[in-house]
Amino acid sequence: MANNENLVPFSKRTVNEQRKIASAGGKASGEARRRKANFRKDLNDLLTTEVNNPEWSPVLEALGLDNTLGMVVHAAMIKEALNGNVKAYEAIAKYSGQSEKTDVDQEEQNLRMAASKAKMGVDDEGEVEDDGFLDALNGSADTDWEDWEENEQEDEETDI
Repeated sequence: MANNENLVPFSKRTVNEQRKIASAGGKASGEARRRKANFRKDLNDLLTTEVNNPEWSPVLEALGLDNTLGMVVHAAMIKEALNGNVKAYEAIAKYSGQSEKTDVDQEEQNLRMAASKAKMGVDDEGEVEDDGFLDALNGSADTDWEDWEENEQEDEETDI
């Protein structure tokens, strides 16, 4: 009878048992990936299939859009949103790349970020004050490398 007392931890199994279990898991994983890939391909094939819908075909043709099942679904979502279906509107906004945040939410986030930066003493404009470091390096890089090469040669000679 199967129960928790009969379970053997993976770490206490032989190498061959571990290999057999891992192989079975890999095969199952590959099968699941193929199933998902085939589902996506089939769905895309269906969405790109041309349809002759008496309600939507004239509208889509008048707009110069493809007369496909995908376009019919999109148009139906828009029609639902126009009829006041908030879920349809949210789906359209989400998948059309519109931000889910309102202007008030975005302004609130900007204020919180500005307060946080001020608390840490970070300049809000993002510009770093020039401390002259790059100007100090101008013109001296060639001689700096020469000094480094000389030190490297000395280190090699003394085997440090």
